[in-house]
Amino acid sequence: MDETTAPSLDDRTTTEADRHRSALVLIDLQEDFLDAPGMRERRPALLRAVRRWVDLAEAAGAPVIEVRTELPEDPEAWALNMREDGQPVALAGTPGASRVSELADLEMTTVLKRRDDAFLGTGLAALLRGHGIDHLVVAGVSTQACVAMTAASAYAHDLSVVLAGEAVASDDAHAHTEAIRWLADEYRQPVADPADGWPHG
Repeated sequence: MDETTAPSLDDRTTTEADRHRSALVLIDLQEDFLDAPGMRERRPALLRAVRRWVDLAEAAGAPVIEVRTELPEDPEAWALNMREDGQPVALAGTPGASRVSELADLEMTTVLKRRDDAFLGTGLAALLRGHGIDHLVVAGVSTQACVAMTAASAYAHDLSVVLAGEAVASDDAHAHTEAIRWLADEYRQPVADPADGWPHG
């Protein structure tokens, strides 16, 4: 799977692309994930924080990239746990696969994925590499799953990562805390405080 949709970073001039060495990556901010039990009460605060990070990115001239899970109807394309449970999420063409309504007005480059790791089977690495981006600020859900797997994979791609403070969430507080600790200890990926401004000047 290798799908990237407009507006593309390719719309920028080479000079502009050279200036933008960092990007904000938003992961799985979709109805199926944020309407799940345990996430509904976290949704308002999470999305307010995401908006704040989008504003910081735009003020710094950094592109915003949306990564969304989108699965076909064929169960063979689903993750193992979804196949075993017979309960897929974010099926293509369903309301649950769409970006959350609170962010519907944003114009972003979109990368579609089928697994937790946003680099696996997608064009994300090539997109970043093609525009000289080597620093990422990562936001989204869930901390211990798609966020952690993407952040660890970014490390393997020699990309510097910080997590967007207040804009990363999980329905499991313990798993969230442990994932944050693991990323910091193993990959030197800290949590950035939005009050400090955009972390990659």
